[in-house]
Amino acid sequence: MRKKAEGRLYISIASTCNACLSDTQSTPQRAAIYRYAPDGTGGQLFAGGLRNAEGLAFEPGTDQLWVTVNGRDNIPYPHDDGTGKYGQVLAEYVDNHPPESLTRVREGGRYGWPFCNPNPDTASGMKQMPFDRDYNLNRTGSVDCAQMDRVDQGIQAHSAPLGLLFLQGTSFPEPYTPGLVVAYHGSWNHTQGVGYKVAHFGWDAATRQPTGERALVKGWVGADNKVWGRPVDMAVLPDGALLISDDRAGALYLLRKD
Repeated sequence: MRKKAEGRLYISIASTCNACLSDTQSTPQRAAIYRYAPDGTGGQLFAGGLRNAEGLAFEPGTDQLWVTVNGRDNIPYPHDDGTGKYGQVLAEYVDNHPPESLTRVREGGRYGWPFCNPNPDTASGMKQMPFDRDYNLNRTGSVDCAQMDRVDQGIQAHSAPLGLLFLQGTSFPEPYTPGLVVAYHGSWNHTQGVGYKVAHFGWDAATRQPTGERALVKGWVGADNKVWGRPVDMAVLPDGALLISDDRAGALYLLRKD
């Protein structure tokens, strides 16, 4: 995905793997966002540690880049807490760890992958989560997770957020704007199946933070857990209707207020 601000081009280069060192040592570095001049020259690393930054969007009226990020799968239990779970891949843990991310990205930022994973099980919940050391690649703490940039907003693990769209400045109806929408493509790595919807977040103009996640459109997975559609991205039409793409059904949907 690519967007422009101040005449520059921002490109996400996704990881080739679930969790590996090679992507952090490649040229160009993977699991990262690069910035280029409009003619493709002058490429420079903008931010790293973003396993798969899918939606890229600038907060309207600013040059603040926001992204949605798909986290790793099959994460081993990272806590050596005497429960006997340490290092095991357990569905009860994998189902909710690590959360996906909806976050601001700053120049020079490092967002954890593959060494550190956001932990939703603290008092901060899904906001500004501390990091756990990744059992596979950072068991001894050789990489300091306290030095990583915390993500602004967590999303249910394995939702696979893709398209990101700010509604400010569009004709999308109140009370949904100011706000933003995110397409959850859905993921296999959850016992019940999660995602498969378009989520809406409110927007706090004072803190410039998303608030109050709710499902705007859902139903692409049935009660029998059978998936028939997977939303990908959205666009607002001049009349305020929302277009939603679906790469499972090969369809475009039109959402319009009555």
